[in-house]
Amino acid sequence: MSLPRFFYADSLQSQARILLPKELAHYMQRVLRLTDQSPVVLFNGQGGEYHATLEYEGKLVYAHIGAHHAIERELPWAISVAQGLATGDKMDWICEKAVEMGVAQLFPIAARYSTLKLVGERQEKRLQHWQRIAQAASEQCGRNQIMPVHPVLTLSQLIQQHSTKAQFIFCDPDAKDDFPTVLKQAAQSNTHHWVLLIGPEGGWSEEEKEIALEAGAMGMRFGSRVLRTETAAIALVGAIRGQLGWTD
Repeated sequence: MSLPRFFYADSLQSQARILLPKELAHYMQRVLRLTDQSPVVLFNGQGGEYHATLEYEGKLVYAHIGAHHAIERELPWAISVAQGLATGDKMDWICEKAVEMGVAQLFPIAARYSTLKLVGERQEKRLQHWQRIAQAASEQCGRNQIMPVHPVLTLSQLIQQHSTKAQFIFCDPDAKDDFPTVLKQAAQSNTHHWVLLIGPEGGWSEEEKEIALEAGAMGMRFGSRVLRTETAAIALVGAIRGQLGWTD
């Protein structure tokens, strides 16, 4: 049986004794009902994980940090998702499942046809919410890195900032090239960071398509069926992993 895993935002060091934050202590004691001297795993996103033992002093919870294990559960190459903002709880689901599938970064995109509009304080609260989802998903699935959820950008802004660092793959049901063709071309490139461009419920606009393709994005269709926006990224990452033999 695997040990409970928890993200701890500060530094961790073997043989140290640390006081855990009140919220985390409450969750351990009152929600999970972990007992004194329970073994757990702690990680801080800075590499690897630590086995630890809990020690209770009333409502205070300490952790005795044990050995460090240099374990990472990341994909061989970085696959990021640029997701056109979707409505309801779809973005929550995409964020959680992206972490489970090994996605490196999530870029929320204010697309032309996005119904959801996020600005100011509302955007900040939503980003914090998605980052907490990413943290919880990492705790659950065993990743020792926390997938960053970036501030909302337009597609043009994203491409301007990352066009020299990544290969963009523009998901388009009307694209000339299919998934196997584009995957082969991308795998032969020298760029081991791919960004999947996934449109919102209404799809990408013609202007956004033109911006992406002119910047060197590979247009790709994925089968004969049109996937929902909350399905597309997760299905694509799974297909890429399967085709490239990334089973870990």
